[in-house]
Amino acid sequence: MGRHTRIVVGLAAIALAVFAMPGSAAQAGQVRKVLSCDLSGAGSGPSAQGGLPELARGEGDTAREPELNMQYEALPASAVGKGKNLDTVLVPVWFHVVHDSGIGNVSDADVDRQIRIMNLGFAGFYGGFDTGFRFELAGITRTNNAEWFYAGPTTSGERAMKHALRRGDMGTLNYYSTTAGPYLGWAYFPGLNDSQAYLDGIVVDWESMYKTSNTYKDRYDLGFTAVHEAGHWFALEHTFAGGCNAHGDFVDDTPAMKIPTSGCPPDGSKDTCPRDPGFDPIHNFMDYSYDQCYTEFTQGQTERAQDYWLAFRA
Repeated sequence: MGRHTRIVVGLAAIALAVFAMPGSAAQAGQVRKVLSCDLSGAGSGPSAQGGLPELARGEGDTAREPELNMQYEALPASAVGKGKNLDTVLVPVWFHVVHDSGIGNVSDADVDRQIRIMNLGFAGFYGGFDTGFRFELAGITRTNNAEWFYAGPTTSGERAMKHALRRGDMGTLNYYSTTAGPYLGWAYFPGLNDSQAYLDGIVVDWESMYKTSNTYKDRYDLGFTAVHEAGHWFALEHTFAGGCNAHGDFVDDTPAMKIPTSGCPPDGSKDTCPRDPGFDPIHNFMDYSYDQCYTEFTQGQTERAQDYWLAFRA
């Protein structure tokens, strides 16, 4: 199927289906991961000129993402602005369920719900801008492998898992459902070189899917970790990337912010770059807010994602 196919998404029906599906049988024997705390500061994703992107760790009691020191190809200057007239893009998703003898073996219903949540987030259903990206489940793989299930980033377990399971090309989203090691998830940005292309995709903690576990109850249990990681897959930086400096996250319509958000503070109560206009964008999917706080991507983020899509994934 062509990736520039126009599709019609029944958002209201999807929203109802998200909350109507039964719970996961994988809740039995839940694993409590060791959560780490790192308040040392925030890294950044790929700059508009390439460089060494890093994924920042979150505040509080949960390690959100690892730092990934990877080289990415820079977005050519000629590619900037090319995505503005992009048709709706249908992204095939291979969903790799990796489990440990049933622990983390989320159901088909859980997988379907996660895809629908991603579609709602990228379609602007919760608020914000419709990015034009939609996800379609291409297939599900299921693998009982404890090493892969508990593997962290840059480990032999991650490499073996992805060598074995990866499907499709750079326009196919490979979603790996594991414990994500000690993190909630991680993602690789567009522009990996040929020798590293097999690493492409997102790794997401299965317990962050919609109500599959009580581990992250009332914090990260609505399925939005996958929306955040998919944002990185489209080359979106954290909203706090670059802090209060001039380039920030390389998107003009996300107010500057220095410190990632923990929880969901009242609107207007968090302003970590007071000399710049606007309060911290705590509702943006690329911050580190709790799931219930997330609602939006912006037009600027959409345009950046579309440019990178055409340059590296289309």
